[in-house]
Amino acid sequence: MSSTIILLVQLIFFLHLVREITSKVEFTNIKCTSLDKEFDDFEYCYLKSVNRSYKYVSVKVNLFKVPVTRVKVNFALLKRYSGYKLFLYNITVDACKVLANRKSNPVFVFIHDMFSSYSNMNHSCPFDHDLVVDKVSVGFINRHFTEVLPFPEGEYLFQSNWFAYNVKRAEVNFYFTLS
Repeated sequence: MSSTIILLVQLIFFLHLVREITSKVEFTNIKCTSLDKEFDDFEYCYLKSVNRSYKYVSVKVNLFKVPVTRVKVNFALLKRYSGYKLFLYNITVDACKVLANRKSNPVFVFIHDMFSSYSNMNHSCPFDHDLVVDKVSVGFINRHFTEVLPFPEGEYLFQSNWFAYNVKRAEVNFYFTLS
C-alpha cells in the first residue's frame, strides 16, 4: 500500500513538472525585400540581440509615393520540414479595412494587437508617412505563439507579402524556432 502511495505522489509530482514546461520562441533571422524601389525601400530591417534573453526586431520602410490608399497584406505561416511548407495560415487581408474596423473580426484584432503598440500603423488609410515597427520583443511574440496560439516545436517562417494598388511591393519574412 505504501509503495502505491509513493508511486502516486511521484506521478503527481512528475505531472506538475510537465505542466510547468513551456515553449520558447527564438528569432533566427529577418529578411526584408523591396520589390519596387521607386515605390518603397527599407531604411532598416534587423534583428538585434541585446543579451542572451532579450532580442527584438525593428523595421522601417520609406514610402516614396504617398498617400497610399489601398493596401493588402498576405500572411502565411510555414514550417520547415525538407524546405518550408505551408503550416497553418495563409490569409490575405485588406489592411485599410483592418485598421478601420479593428474590433470586427478576431483575426484582425490579433494581427492589429501584434503590432499596434510597436508601430506607427495605428490609424486607417491613407498612409502618408514612412512605416515603422520598432523593437518588437521576443517576449511579446513568445506570448502569442505559446500561450494564445500553441504550436508544435520546430523551425518556422512567418511570411508577409505587401501589396499596394494590387501590385506586390515588398516582402518581410521572420524566421524563428519554437522549442
